Amino acid sequence: MATLLIILQLLIVLAMIFIGAKVGGIALGMYGMVGVLVLVFVFGLEPGVIPVDVMLIIVSVITASASLQAAGGLDYMVNVAARFLKKHPSRITFYAPLVTWGFTLLAGTAHTCYALLPIIAEIARKEKVRPERPLSIATIAASLGCSGSPVSAATAAILSTSLLGAKGIGMREIMMVTIPASLIAILVASLVQNYVGKPLEQDPEYQRRLRDGLLEDDAAATEEKAVNPRAKWAVLVFLLGVLMIVLFGIFLGLRPSFDDEPMEMNAIIEILMMSIAALILWVGKADVRHAMGGNVFASGMNAMVSIFGVAWMGSTFFEANRETIIDSVEGVFTSYPLLFAIPLFLFSIMLFSQAATAKTLYPVGLVMGVSPMMLLVLFPAVNGYFFLPNYPTSVAAIGFDRTGTTRIGKYVVNHSFMLPGFITTFVSIGVGYLIASLIP
Repeated sequence: MATLLIILQLLIVLAMIFIGAKVGGIALGMYGMVGVLVLVFVFGLEPGVIPVDVMLIIVSVITASASLQAAGGLDYMVNVAARFLKKHPSRITFYAPLVTWGFTLLAGTAHTCYALLPIIAEIARKEKVRPERPLSIATIAASLGCSGSPVSAATAAILSTSLLGAKGIGMREIMMVTIPASLIAILVASLVQNYVGKPLEQDPEYQRRLRDGLLEDDAAATEEKAVNPRAKWAVLVFLLGVLMIVLFGIFLGLRPSFDDEPMEMNAIIEILMMSIAALILWVGKADVRHAMGGNVFASGMNAMVSIFGVAWMGSTFFEANRETIIDSVEGVFTSYPLLFAIPLFLFSIMLFSQAATAKTLYPVGLVMGVSPMMLLVLFPAVNGYFFLPNYPTSVAAIGFDRTGTTRIGKYVVNHSFMLPGFITTFVSIGVGYLIASLIP
């Protein structure tokens, strides 16, 4: 009877995740909360832990990123990146993903790549490079940058005191493992992508669009945007904030101490980034209303609401059935910890959020005996939402490729992002494992 109840509760949890993901947006958090309601009021489970620390970090970081957008800082960075890519058009398949990855590392969100995708598509087309090649890996690289960015919601989730931060994994370890692992994975995937598909001039869909006159020159796509003349100062202030977070994360002696204990990174990130947001608005002379209305702020709030509902639901279910679940699968993950990448990958497909996946499953992994360092190595597995080509960045990349080479196949899952997605996931985990084994 007890087992039947647990299975029924699990079905409720999975159903709420599935419905929320299908509806999209903040519905994932809403239906997660419906799951909490059912578990508490119908099954009588005690509510789990609310992920307040992660939510507050997301609010502070996204506020700073949204302020940067309002001040024209993101447009300024896009112009700089566009000039770089135009100087090296023949290497667009290698340089485009490095640019989108770098943007995400700095800004903490993959949604910064939207402005770069049409530029990448048009440069590739003019150079007679199949646009699918740089667009697909550039989109994947943008998401991979979240697992390593010092200001991403995903990094905040695993760095929180309730997860790896309490186990001796800090900013130093995160950056030492994830950044070189991601970089090598992107380079490997770019090399493979350079040979994917027919040459552009031989692609039948491209030829059809040429015959139908659908591919007139689009100079506007690669033109530089007019930006606020004070935007570069806003960018410098934001980068200063990121640098300060990295320094405080690596060097404990820089942090204020209370009762001989250094201040937690959660509070430091929140204080710094909210203050940086105010400074960005001041130096950039930006309107705070524009910060609230931008897509960066909207995507961040969506992530926060999703984590609020889904992570609380997952915590409620797991804590109530902790002993039964651990007894059932603990031996498997203790003996073969790399297998924990499978639930991380599958949940990320359903949750559409690296942060929500980490916050939901990392506590489970720790309890089941997966070491904190191994969980850090498996961090790239939370980027599995490329599996279904309905994530906003993937949809945007398909739309911006006017040649039709970036596409969804007949069977849906045979799409342009599948190969680079799996290559970057496997290679980054493998390289991360090697790096982690060398860390003292």
